Amino acid sequence: MAIQTDRSDRTPQEYELLTGGGAESAELEHKGLSRRQFLRRAVGVTIGIVGVEATAGALYMLYPNLKGQFGSVIPLKNKSLYPGAQQKEFALDEKGMFYESAAKSYIMHLLPGGSTTFLLNGTDLQNGFVAENWVVDSDGSYWLALYQVCVHLGCKVPFRDDCNSFKCPCHGSHYNIDGEYLDGPAPRSLDRFAMSFDKSGVVQVDTGKLNQRVERPDVSTRILNVPGITCSAS
Repeated sequence: MAIQTDRSDRTPQEYELLTGGGAESAELEHKGLSRRQFLRRAVGVTIGIVGVEATAGALYMLYPNLKGQFGSVIPLKNKSLYPGAQQKEFALDEKGMFYESAAKSYIMHLLPGGSTTFLLNGTDLQNGFVAENWVVDSDGSYWLALYQVCVHLGCKVPFRDDCNSFKCPCHGSHYNIDGEYLDGPAPRSLDRFAMSFDKSGVVQVDTGKLNQRVERPDVSTRILNVPGITCSAS
């Protein structure tokens, strides 16, 4: 991941190659071009086209089809294999939070009710979900795909069961279970990928679509209650 540290893994840009050449005889006459001048220009255009084709071939070799690789849509496991949990009951790779190395992501599956406390409601909450890439499933549970990279200086940030949150071991940046900024030097909340489910219920993470625009929340934008646990650096 999207990262910018680790940003070299992101989906390569598509290259659009535009070429052209030739001229109508009327245009030649209008511009007063001699046959010799025309031929010279035609040779130049041909050389240019050959160069463009060679460049395109080299780019194709350097940036092959990324289907199924980081930088594309990566299918993971069926959502039934990611059991959800309420906010204070997360346990890494057991319930609520799961790490997926292929997508370089943490998959959050949050259940409503109990210890799950939303600080927003109504339109404000729905707008927050959209802005921060939350997915609301048909059963009323909530999902996120959080990029593993700390937005401060690019360290891999672990989820800490003892803190019920993410805590970067490098410089102490601290994030809630939904990736929202809590404290530390990070300039914003964790980045997150677009995610969805296919028809059979398989979780799909689009690692080519990285949301890097989730700012530090304030009282008007923070979605989840803060964990309220002192989290040491180690």
